[in-house]
Amino acid sequence: MSAGDLSAALWQERRQLELLLFRLETQRLHVQAGNVEWLNFMASEVETVLDRLRFEALARSVESAAVAAEWGLPAQTTLVELISAAPAGPWPEILRDHLEALRGLLARLGQASRANEEALRAVPPPGRSGPAGPAAVLDQLTAAGNVERSLAVLSRTSQPILAQYLGVEQD
Repeated sequence: MSAGDLSAALWQERRQLELLLFRLETQRLHVQAGNVEWLNFMASEVETVLDRLRFEALARSVESAAVAAEWGLPAQTTLVELISAAPAGPWPEILRDHLEALRGLLARLGQASRANEEALRAVPPPGRSGPAGPAAVLDQLTAAGNVERSLAVLSRTSQPILAQYLGVEQD
């Protein structure tokens, strides 16, 4: 294991964060367009990315601990501390680039999560006008359930362990 392996793990995590951001932006566009019937699918897509992110975070933690040990630091060393302790050469700059990109992605992810929460909470409750009956009630319950599920999944999009690793304060 080496700094190269850590850099590769950071790249993978960045790609998953970008995908999560894309999924959240897509979700918000559907909500704004009134396509609440797609919320269940979008929530599943976000959950899939969150699952991948958990794996990527584990891989990054393993690689980071190995590099920290190689450089004489404790296993729980942050990326900022790794950059400070990096040997002369390209690694301080490469790791700093990852740090800046990941911090930027976390900030954008926070903004997207807040915007999606606002959009989801603004979804009007299913209308009571129109045809009544079991099918209409089922449609209303389904729409309300899709909004609630989307909000629940959205609440899991923050990345507190990554934020700690990057030395970022989260709301």
